[in-house]
Amino acid sequence: MSDRFPLVPRYRLDDEQAWLVGIDPLRRYWLLVNGDETKPIILPGLGVNDFDQFRKAILSFRSMVAGDTLDLPTATGATLTITCASKNCFAIDFEVDGNLATHLFDQESIESLLMTAHPDWQCAHHHRDLGRRTLALSWHQPAVSQKVA
Repeated sequence: MSDRFPLVPRYRLDDEQAWLVGIDPLRRYWLLVNGDETKPIILPGLGVNDFDQFRKAILSFRSMVAGDTLDLPTATGATLTITCASKNCFAIDFEVDGNLATHLFDQESIESLLMTAHPDWQCAHHHRDLGRRTLALSWHQPAVSQKVA
């Protein structure tokens, strides 16, 4: 890994293509893969219990250099792993259509997403529906899986 500024495409806040759908009450990040409305993903977002944990996570992120990996806690119990690919280029691996894909972000985008973990943050009123949508989808999943002997 190098510390050079890469010219690879990445999610940026000033993208012409909308990629951020919203952030639900559990601070999960709802994204459209490459702006494609048929490929939404839900990344687990940073979840902390107090301001000191929040501050530590943000400072750890800001101190990352090329090759560093940062594992952050989430409200869902999954781990959010961020890898610094190079200057202003951060990677998060997450499945798309059952295949592992690397999603690249600039620093401003990742930091803005992480800021939603602040204890005083509240999601936008219309983003609460994202959480409701996930809950509705869970009703279509089996509660218990049994093995047949």
